[in-house]
Amino acid sequence: MTVDGCLFCRVVAGEVPATVVLDTGRVLAFRDVSPAAPTHVLVVPRDHHADVAALTDADPALAGELLAAAVSVARSEGLTGGHRLVVNTGDDGGQTVHHLHVHVLGGRGLGWPPG
Repeated sequence: MTVDGCLFCRVVAGEVPATVVLDTGRVLAFRDVSPAAPTHVLVVPRDHHADVAALTDADPALAGELLAAAVSVARSEGLTGGHRLVVNTGDDGGQTVHHLHVHVLGGRGLGWPPG
């Protein structure tokens, strides 16, 4: 399922160019165009789910695949010293594209709080 006007649905469809780092068939991972860290990859389900609650309600197995793909990306990117996985949910949670996505961030120290 895709949603008209959704940026990440357009990336998945190949309408918007992206540097793909992983494609499992159900999950796509690609480099963020505005990276917040030396490594910044977005991991998205190919089907449109607005947020993590929508995905877990519709397809809990895919939620697991999404996290497994994020870990695979971290490993393939050589983030052996650690990394951060971020899932923003809803406007108040900082979600700007309402297609579930996991940010894989690393390549430098990412102390807490983020900044």
